[in-house]
Amino acid sequence: MDKESLLAQLSSLLSTETNFITNMANTAAFLKEQHGYFWVGFYSVIGGELLLGPFQGPVACTRINKGKGVCGTVWETKESILVPDVDKFPGHIACNPYSRSEVVVPLMYNGKCVGVMDADSDKLNDFTPEDVKYLEQVVNVLLESSKIIE
Repeated sequence: MDKESLLAQLSSLLSTETNFITNMANTAAFLKEQHGYFWVGFYSVIGGELLLGPFQGPVACTRINKGKGVCGTVWETKESILVPDVDKFPGHIACNPYSRSEVVVPLMYNGKCVGVMDADSDKLNDFTPEDVKYLEQVVNVLLESSKIIE
């Protein structure tokens, strides 16, 4: 199925619910099911840290500091990052030794990063710039469908 159809399907799935946590959970399950990502999920900014939220895949790191690893760097810079080989990313946090490549997208609300979406693959170079754009669109669908409580 093409990505435009998948985005429409996700939008329809999220259209009847506004709870952010519920929509993050369904978005993670949708992405895992549709794309077979090794790990996909969300971290929310809570109490000055990124705190693990809804995800699909193996057990994950629970807390990440700002500027640390890929997720913490995205939180700090507010820009998506594509990592073809996680072992070559300075300060990468190895939550799972089988994760080999990664895309992290910021969740921006009212100009503020309220969290990140993280997608991991167990293969090197498994993501493209087109995947980054698609995942940014996924995040937009999620944010437009949800009521964000700060």
